[in-house]
Amino acid sequence: MKKQQLEETPAWIALKEHFEEIRSLHLRDLFKDKNRFQEFSLSDSELSLLFDYSKNRITHKTFDLLINLAKQCNIKERAEDLFSGKKINTTENRAVLHTALRDMSGEEIIVDGENVTAKIKAELEKIKQISEKIRTGVWKGSTGKKIEDIVHIGIGGSDLGPRMMYETLSFYHDGPRVHFVANIDGSDIHETLKVLNPETTLIILASKSFTTEETMQNLDTAINWLGSLDVKKHCIAITANKDAVKKYTIDTILLFWDFVGGRYSVWSAVGLSLACAYGFTRFYELLEGANATDHHLLNTPYEKNIPIILGMLGIWYNNFFGAETHAVIPYSQYLSLFPMYLQQIDMESNGKSVDSNGKRVTYQTGPIIWGAPGTNAEHSFFQLLHQGTKLIPLDFIVYKEPLEKYNDHHDRLVAHCLAQGKALAFGEESTNPYESFEGNHPTTTLFFDKLTPKNLGALCALYEHTVFVEGSIWNINSFDQFGVQLGKKIAREIFSEIKTKKTGNHDSSTQGLLKTYLTK
Repeated sequence: MKKQQLEETPAWIALKEHFEEIRSLHLRDLFKDKNRFQEFSLSDSELSLLFDYSKNRITHKTFDLLINLAKQCNIKERAEDLFSGKKINTTENRAVLHTALRDMSGEEIIVDGENVTAKIKAELEKIKQISEKIRTGVWKGSTGKKIEDIVHIGIGGSDLGPRMMYETLSFYHDGPRVHFVANIDGSDIHETLKVLNPETTLIILASKSFTTEETMQNLDTAINWLGSLDVKKHCIAITANKDAVKKYTIDTILLFWDFVGGRYSVWSAVGLSLACAYGFTRFYELLEGANATDHHLLNTPYEKNIPIILGMLGIWYNNFFGAETHAVIPYSQYLSLFPMYLQQIDMESNGKSVDSNGKRVTYQTGPIIWGAPGTNAEHSFFQLLHQGTKLIPLDFIVYKEPLEKYNDHHDRLVAHCLAQGKALAFGEESTNPYESFEGNHPTTTLFFDKLTPKNLGALCALYEHTVFVEGSIWNINSFDQFGVQLGKKIAREIFSEIKTKKTGNHDSSTQGLLKTYLTK
């Protein structure tokens, strides 16, 4: 769909007219309908989820118009193209098949004459075998000692996904400790390695290209730290570029492929660290949960399809209300890194200003994603949410059953989550203007039964597909990321100048800063 067609589609025009009719309507008025919660919430037993979107600034007409727009943009058909292996990453002529990494159907997917399903199955078996050897002590370091610590080196998707899931599932930890290194800042790897014993440490290097500057620099440092120990027994490589591994004498190599974007790679062999820490069974449960969401997207009607509804709510606030940010507040300390993980999933995917036809868009695309866990967030930035001047839609993520069993903690946590949703929606009037709360701030609540590997997989896939829905509406390619390249290219040039102490042709600011550094 061309951008002109998007803005001229009947549903878009109708939404624009409808927005003018209800833009000032308050949630207090909407909740005069006593059945509103029942009419604007969904329960899904496969996802173990109650999805409450009743506190959004929508009417039944709004909902119908948003769903009509989704239908006119053929969201379900585009999803089928994604799952079937069509090359929907048009700018790079690639299929987008992270969903195949967690497919449980057994149906074969063929891309360019190759059996993708067979490749994935083979690597999944490798993950199982290697993780079990490491966990049981069959895999030993070069001095015969059991592996007690794993240093996972990657950056971007090769780091954010496994790092977030490792912390989120820490309650289930029963294997080697995993430490994550991503930043090229030497302090990152220094602080990690200084407390570890090389004889009992395994390095897992995750890099799709096996050329990423930060990752390779950290690998070189880690190998030097191993000293005289046998690299073959202390290093594993996970990559799509097997040939690039040869110079490191690493002979245990797991693969992922061009059809797996880095920000979706945690479902691949990049998740090996998780299988080592929690066991292959729990890693497989992550895949099962994500697959349940995949089935939900493909098989659930538009009107009850949770990622489609979430995505269309994002369109509503972004493109009609003009909201520029979206906050995600997990009421779970385990999910502390989840907003950071979502930043890449969303902002690297939909931070685009050119549509799939190569034309500059004339409407807002991806929002700024941010957030922090409740209740900590309540004591930092919630002041702005309640009494500030900006419209910021929020998602709350909360669990019915806690993992830990401390008296009153979870009851109080849930009470805070529900209270914030109520306060943001309805506010409180006061004769004192400083103590008055306007309300009418939209929130959506995802209420899961319990934090389990399967439910975490379902949650992550839910947001992946929400981003896909929004990108499809905006007619942008959500699966390339050329925006990360320019800074890297200039950094290589400046690094060369630092090493030779010869500055090139820069603007006066860059030139001045570089000279300041060189005169240290």
